[in-house]
Amino acid sequence: MKKYFILASLFFILSLSSAQNPEVLVSTEVGDITIEVFQDDAPVTSSNFLKYVDAGKYNRQTCFYRVVRLDNQPDKPIKIEVIQGGFYEDSIIEKNQFSPIKHETTKETGILHKGGVISMARMEPGSASSEFFICINDQPELDFDGKRNPDGQGFAAFGKVVNGMDVVRKIQQLKDNNQYLLKPVKIKLVKRI
Repeated sequence: MKKYFILASLFFILSLSSAQNPEVLVSTEVGDITIEVFQDDAPVTSSNFLKYVDAGKYNRQTCFYRVVRLDNQPDKPIKIEVIQGGFYEDSIIEKNQFSPIKHETTKETGILHKGGVISMARMEPGSASSEFFICINDQPELDFDGKRNPDGQGFAAFGKVVNGMDVVRKIQQLKDNNQYLLKPVKIKLVKRI
């Protein structure tokens, strides 16, 4: 009985000390998306995203503006499926962006670009700041050693949609011109829950 009490007490203490991953609500004009942020696995990238969230930078000045489907990337030999969000206009970007962050590869974090995974958009490694995308279906070519980018470094994944993939898919199917939505989907609120 004493061993059981000690084990139960230890389990209780460990469960209190292990922090849960934060969840973030992304409320758009077409519905809500809830994201679990993998803070322990991708500390640099998740801290950057949460910095934007906590500062209220994404609220009412961002949108989902780019959709990539199999049918709208004819010149790309490696096709992907994502929706991209963030600041759409350069003038808004300049006022609201924090400094770019170190690139955390999927080789470092172990977070692969599976369906629903959220990741940072970038040009070169180390240039990611505010723009993010959500994967529709598995996208292994976006992982480290993937072929979507010539540098082979992939993108920095840092969380996953836990509720609202129907909203993500709805956004992806909206009308676009060369991957840019004819009517970007406004993001009304992004906050921790």
